[in-house]
Amino acid sequence: MDFRGKKYERGSNWSDPEVVELLQLWADESVQMELESCLRNQHVFNRIAEVLREKGIHRTGDQCREKIKKMKLEYRRIKDNNKAPRGGRTWKFYEVMDRVLTSRPSISYSSLSGSMVSQQALQGSMVENYHHHFTPSALPFGHSQHPELMEIKCEEVDSDEHCLTPEPPLSMSYQQGSPEEHEMERAFLDRAQNDSPISRVEIPIETSVSPSGFSEPNVASSSRLQSVGPRPGFSTLHRLRKKRKGQRVKDPLDDLLLKTLTSQRAMEERFLQMEERRLQRDMEVEERRMQLEQRRFELEREHEFRMFNVFAQMLSILKQSNSGSSPSVALPRGLDFIQVLSDIAGMGGGGGLQEARAMHVGRPLSERRTDMYSFCNPGEFQSSPFLSARGNIANLFRGSTEEGYKAYHADKYDEDKNPNGIINFGTSENKLCFDLMSKRLTQSDMNLMEPPLLQYPDWKGHMFLREEVARFLTYYCKAPAPLKAENVIVLNGCGSLFSALATVLCDPGEAVLIATPFYGGITQSLFLYGNVKLVYAYLDSKITGTSTRPFQLTVDKLEKALQDARSESVGVKALILLNPQNPLGDIYSLSELRDYLEFAKRHELHVIVDEIYMLSVFDESATFHSVLGMDRLPDPQRTHVMWGISKDFAVSGIRFGTLYTENQDVANAVASLCYFHGVCGPVQHKVAQLLRDRDWINQVYLRANHARLKAAHTYVTDELKTLGVPFLNRNAGFFVWIDFRKYLRTGTFEEEMLLWRRFLDNKVLLSCGKAFECSEPGWFRIIFADKTHRLQLGMQRIRRVLEERECEILSEDKDQPCQSDQDGKADSTDEVIFVSRHQEPGSTGGSNLGDLIGLLQQQMRSSDWLQKNTAEQFAQEKPEIYDVFSKLVGKQ
Repeated sequence: MDFRGKKYERGSNWSDPEVVELLQLWADESVQMELESCLRNQHVFNRIAEVLREKGIHRTGDQCREKIKKMKLEYRRIKDNNKAPRGGRTWKFYEVMDRVLTSRPSISYSSLSGSMVSQQALQGSMVENYHHHFTPSALPFGHSQHPELMEIKCEEVDSDEHCLTPEPPLSMSYQQGSPEEHEMERAFLDRAQNDSPISRVEIPIETSVSPSGFSEPNVASSSRLQSVGPRPGFSTLHRLRKKRKGQRVKDPLDDLLLKTLTSQRAMEERFLQMEERRLQRDMEVEERRMQLEQRRFELEREHEFRMFNVFAQMLSILKQSNSGSSPSVALPRGLDFIQVLSDIAGMGGGGGLQEARAMHVGRPLSERRTDMYSFCNPGEFQSSPFLSARGNIANLFRGSTEEGYKAYHADKYDEDKNPNGIINFGTSENKLCFDLMSKRLTQSDMNLMEPPLLQYPDWKGHMFLREEVARFLTYYCKAPAPLKAENVIVLNGCGSLFSALATVLCDPGEAVLIATPFYGGITQSLFLYGNVKLVYAYLDSKITGTSTRPFQLTVDKLEKALQDARSESVGVKALILLNPQNPLGDIYSLSELRDYLEFAKRHELHVIVDEIYMLSVFDESATFHSVLGMDRLPDPQRTHVMWGISKDFAVSGIRFGTLYTENQDVANAVASLCYFHGVCGPVQHKVAQLLRDRDWINQVYLRANHARLKAAHTYVTDELKTLGVPFLNRNAGFFVWIDFRKYLRTGTFEEEMLLWRRFLDNKVLLSCGKAFECSEPGWFRIIFADKTHRLQLGMQRIRRVLEERECEILSEDKDQPCQSDQDGKADSTDEVIFVSRHQEPGSTGGSNLGDLIGLLQQQMRSSDWLQKNTAEQFAQEKPEIYDVFSKLVGKQ
C-alpha cells in the first residue's frame, strides 16, 4: 500500500528516445558517484529532470526515479532467470544497464565523427540504433565526464528463428603487461592506499530504492561480485576495482551503514504496519459510529412510540370517564406506586433522562413533588403479569447512573484498542494501586486451601477473620479499648450491610434520615429489600447562620428535617452518617460527631456510620476521627459502624464489608441475613492475611497510596483553578465536588442534565448533583484516583466542553441583552410538571389523566422531538393536511 501521496506518479509512458536520454544522464560516472554517496537521492533525479526538460522531455524527478527503478528490476529479472537466448539479449537496454550495474567498459563512439567503433559484428537482421552525443557541460553536477560517449543498442527480435548469433568479441583495448596498464594500476593502488571517503565512494555499488526514498546497498549483489573471478578480456584495472569492492564490505563504515539502513528498513516496515492498523482502527470506529447512529435512530422511534402510547392511554381514560368507569391498578393495600417511585428519586441523577427539580428545602413534605419519569421506563409502565407488585417496582427501578454506565460499558476507553472511548470519572474506584495489591495478593501466604474454608462457616464470618478485623479496627480507629470479635459481622460489601440494617431496624414504609448530597447507591440498598424510604436534610452551599463552610451538616438542619417528617406521620428510625463524606469529602470533627450522636440519642434513633474511606485521608493536615475512637458513645446500643476494603485497599471487585455493633440483637438479626450475603472461605483467608500484614500496610501501601492520591488530587484541582471553576478543596476520598453552575443557562436540573449529557457526548463520564440529591443544580462529582494519562485526556475533554458552553452562553447573552435572570428560571409550574407524592393512583380517572399529561410532557421534553416536529416543518412537508388542520382549529 502506497502512503506517499499523489506526487509519486506512476505509469507514465516513456518513448525509446526519452529512455536513451535518461540512461545517458543516469549512467554518467559523476551521477553514479553522487547517488552512492548520499542516503537521499531525490535531488539528483530532480536535476536529471531539469536537464531532460532543457532537451524538450518534460518529466519530473519522481518519474525519472521510478523509471530507473523499474529498469533495474527488469534487468535483474532477466539476469537472474537467464531468459535471454545464448549470445544475445531480448531487452534492448540490457547492455547499458549491465555496463552500469556491473562496471563493464563502455562501448565507445568516436568523439570526432560520431560513428561507432565496432567491437563485435552482428549477423542477421538489421537493428535500430539510437546515437546521441552527450557532453559534460550538459550535466549540472560537479564531476567530470569521460570524453567517450555511450551507445544504446535497441534490438528487435521478431521470433525465435531470427535469434542473433554474435561473433567472438574482439580483443579489449588494454593488454596485460603494457606500460599504460602498469601506470594506471600504480595510480589506482596509490589511491586505494589513501583509503579516504572520496576514494571509497568512487567504487560504485548497486543500489535499490526503499519505499521511503532512501537508497541502500544490495548485499546480495555485492557478495555476487566477490565470487566472480577474472573473465577473459577484462583489464587488470577492472579486476582491481572488483577486488576493491570485495574489500569494502569488510570496512567498519560499510558495516555501520549497512546496520543503519537495515534499521531504517525495519522502521519503515513498522511504519507501514502501524498505518495498516490505523486504517483498520478507523474502519472499526466508523463501523461503531454507524451502529451508534442506527441505535440512536431506533431509540428515537421507541421514544415516539412511547409518547403515542401515553397519548392513547389518555384517550382511553377519557373514554372510560365518559362511560362512568375508572381504571384501577392492582397494588397491595398501603403500597403507593407513585409514592414508591417518588421515594427513589435520589437514584435518578446519573440515569440520564431529563430531570425537573420540584423539592424545595423549606417546604413541607406534602408539597414536595418529584418527577416519576427519571426512575422508570414509561414505555414499560404497564405492570407485568408475571411479577408481583414489588417485582414490578424492582423491574422499573432505574440505577443512579444507568444511562451513563451503559454508554461507558459499550464504549470503554482503552489507550491502545479504543483511544476515543469514554473515560470514567463517575465510578468511585481507586485505580492507582493495582500494582501494589496484585503483588501482595499473589504471594504464597495468600494461597491456602483447607477443609474449613470450603465448608459452611459461622454466618457472621470465620472467627479468625473476625478477630483480625477487631484488631485492625482497634489499631486504625484508635479505639480506647480493644474491640471484641463477637461484635464483628462480615458481609459481601457495605451495600449488603445497608440492606440488612434497613431490614432489621425499620418496618416497610418507615424512613431513615440522611443529609444531602449523599452517595446515591444508599437509596437502592435501603429500598429494594426493606422498602425503607429516606428523609433528606438538605444542605446548601451558602454560608449563613451556624454554617461556617459550604454544605455543612448541623444539628439544626437534622432537627428540622426530622420534625417535617414526623409532621407528615413518617416514622424515622435511624440516622446515616458518612465519614469521610461522599461526595463532599468532609471529615467530621470529634465535637461534630458527638453532637450528631447526642441528637440521635435524644430522638432514640439508631446511627449507622459509614467509614469506608477511613484510610483514604491523603493529607497530613487533615485528621480522621472514628466513632469507635471516642472515649464514650452516647448510645452504644444504637451505634453501628461499617467499613470495607473496596475503597481503602483499591479492590472494589472483592466484595467484603464488616459491621461492628455492641447490640447483640442487631448482630444476630443481621447475621441471619448473612446466609444471602456471605463471603466465601478463601476470600476470608486472603482478607485476614492482608489485614494482618501491618508492616506492609504502613510502610508500603499507605505511603504509596496517599502520595499517589495527593498527586492526582493536586493535578485535577490545579486544572480546575486554571479554568476558574469553584470546588470544595478537601483531603479525603477519591472525588472533588465541583461547582459548574455558571455553565447552566438556567438554574434547573434540566440544564444540569443537558450539561451532563454534553460531557458524555464528549466521551467523559461524570456524576451530576441530582444523583446525590443535591438541592442546588449545577454541582458535579469527579473521580481523580486514576492514572495520569487518563486524567490528562479527561480534563482536556472537560475543558473543551466548558469552553464551548461558555461561548454559547456569552453568545446568547449578546443576542438577548434585555432578558432578566428570572425569565430563564424553571422554578414555576409553567416550566416543570409535578406528580403528587400522596395521591392514590387508582382513585379517580382525573388524577391518572393528570399523571399521564405530565408524563407525556416529560417524554416530549426529554429529547429534541419538539424541535424536530414543529408546526412550520409540518406545514412544509404536508401542506394539504396542515391547511385542513388550520381550518378546523379556526372553526373552534
